[in-house]
Amino acid sequence: MSSVLTTTNLPGIERVASGKVRDVYAVHDDTLGDLLLIVATDRISAFDCILPQGIPEKGRVLTQMSLFWFDLLRGIVPNHLVTAAVDAYPAPLRPFREQLEGRSMLVRRCRMEPIECVARGYVSGSGWKDYQRTGAICGIPLPAGLRESEQLPEPIFTPATKAETGHDENIPFDAAAKIVGRQTAELLRDLTLRIYGAASLHAETRGIILADTKFEFGWHEGNILLADEVLTPDSSRFWPRDDYSPGRAQKSFDKQFVRDYLETLDWNKQPPAPALPGDVIAKTRDKYLDAYKRLTGKAL
Repeated sequence: MSSVLTTTNLPGIERVASGKVRDVYAVHDDTLGDLLLIVATDRISAFDCILPQGIPEKGRVLTQMSLFWFDLLRGIVPNHLVTAAVDAYPAPLRPFREQLEGRSMLVRRCRMEPIECVARGYVSGSGWKDYQRTGAICGIPLPAGLRESEQLPEPIFTPATKAETGHDENIPFDAAAKIVGRQTAELLRDLTLRIYGAASLHAETRGIILADTKFEFGWHEGNILLADEVLTPDSSRFWPRDDYSPGRAQKSFDKQFVRDYLETLDWNKQPPAPALPGDVIAKTRDKYLDAYKRLTGKAL
């Protein structure tokens, strides 16, 4: 099992953000201008707490899967990627190859839209809770009698606010339009649903259901770009088609395995998070690697 990277250390490079998984650095290149270096660590969080151990290979899976989708979807929407090849990074970054290889991307610095763009094709997660309570998801009325995990009549766009801490909050389309402007909201909705449709078709050919996913978009020199991570197990619900059965929660290729373990503990879901046993770490790693192999057709 490979070593685990839970924090990055790039002396002399300006760190501008550190999230639950990613560390982000500001980079200037005389030719390309202002860029960001995004490094996916092996950190894992659950219930909004970062766990003390990382998951081996997780950061590499997230980065390589995003690169796969960026390439597959570029005919629908351009993206912010400049390069993921360390040899092509500006010279000050290359001494940190050991931390960057396979888990980092150099990207254009965009003016990001302040909403999460969520596409849902199935009733699950917060959408299922919303539907049980209101008969709708984000104010979109749905047929009565849908079961948990059931496919929707057609995919829906359910935007959310970006939370600095805690959970993102689902909002109706009109609320999103007030935040970003109606024309932009309509553009984001249309792109989100087009990308979801294309990704779902690909996933189906690999025996996987893409239940829902979230995207982020930003602007660069007047162009809308797909940004951040794309269609990874951290940002999407992937279900194995051969085990799918509506009316219950589904097996999934994400960190649900970790959440399920933590639910068995006497823990109040406040920091500090408890340590994970070795078998939970190993099985979670295997789920990430399996998702990558199934979706891309190759082993990491």
